Amino acid sequence: MTDFDGKKAIVLGGTSGIGLATAEMLRDGGAEVIVGSRRECELDGMECVQVDVLDRDGLAVLFEKHAGFDYLVNAATGGPRAIGPFLDMDLDGFQGSFAKLWGYTNSVRLGAPHMAANGAVLLYSGYPARKWRSGTIAIGTVGGAVEAFIRLVANEISPIRINGVCPGLIDTPMSPLEGEARDNYYRDGTAAHLIPRAGTAGEVASAGIFVLANEFVTGTIVDVDGGALAT
Repeated sequence: MTDFDGKKAIVLGGTSGIGLATAEMLRDGGAEVIVGSRRECELDGMECVQVDVLDRDGLAVLFEKHAGFDYLVNAATGGPRAIGPFLDMDLDGFQGSFAKLWGYTNSVRLGAPHMAANGAVLLYSGYPARKWRSGTIAIGTVGGAVEAFIRLVANEISPIRINGVCPGLIDTPMSPLEGEARDNYYRDGTAAHLIPRAGTAGEVASAGIFVLANEFVTGTIVDVDGGALAT
């Protein structure tokens, strides 16, 4: 267990899936954790704050209140994401998918000035950023922008570190599928991967914990994809 005693973390999009798993690992490591969510929530051992990553005023208030915090994690999607063939896609839907990127850039731009000098930022992308998968052109394009942002902005916010984790196909509550349809989706979607199963939120979050804790890592994307990118 990584020791985060005396550290304070703000986790946006931390009420479910990968974001929740990351928040819980920080809490279990001894950190004081503030979870931001668009909806009211209650989480064991963590403070919940209702805030939207697209609400810059709300984010500014949150960051100013906790000035000097050590870690900023953003796992929020920002809203609905367009899925399907690009040539059939509603362009407003494609544009709307970039709410994830705007939420990420909002949080880093407004949060970094209030962080500890040795602080660290963690963002999440996704393997369609670097490998075509049917129906994920919008998601992949946004993910590619997220990864470029991480590598570039690392130069400007130093000594604060910023890193990303790139998940493969992960079984989280984000998927609305249930029962046999859900099982088939994850089975078929990972059949050609080197590890032919869906990943777990905890497996992805553990990589996030690594880049938060390791003070010799910045501007890096860590792949946790079951070998999806290698095939």
